[in-house]
Amino acid sequence: MNVLVDFARTGRIGPLHCGMLLTEAEDLLGPGRPHPAHIMKGPDIDGYPYSWNGLQLVVTQRAVSGIWINLWPGSTAKLPPLVLPDSESSQATVLREELVTALDTAGCHHEVNPVLTFDEQSSILTQPAEVCAVFSLPGRDHRVPHYLDVMHMHTA
Repeated sequence: MNVLVDFARTGRIGPLHCGMLLTEAEDLLGPGRPHPAHIMKGPDIDGYPYSWNGLQLVVTQRAVSGIWINLWPGSTAKLPPLVLPDSESSQATVLREELVTALDTAGCHHEVNPVLTFDEQSSILTQPAEVCAVFSLPGRDHRVPHYLDVMHMHTA
């Protein structure tokens, strides 16, 4: 939860941030798994991610233009040790209410993100970092709470 709250507040994950060169990120994380578009069209294709299990860095002009933490409720999140210190994996089930409470406790302002809130999905946007958290239902049972699917941010 601390990693998620810090990301929501600052838009950074440890030393990882938008604007850094992909080579700098790979120096910190090790080589990432490039999206198939990079493999087919070369490293200069923009807007596709490099992945380190549940962490993705979107690359534009060989610089990080987006950071994504993907979570699958009911599974174990695998993230690089730089992102998840002391362990490479953690329980990936994060309830919307738990994250919102942690953000409130940390003094991190957030608002409903109307662009990504519809049907069975909800979303919040943190300020001032503008990190987006997207939540959904784990199935068709509307009586269960929303779970965090992804937190992400990107540069314009």
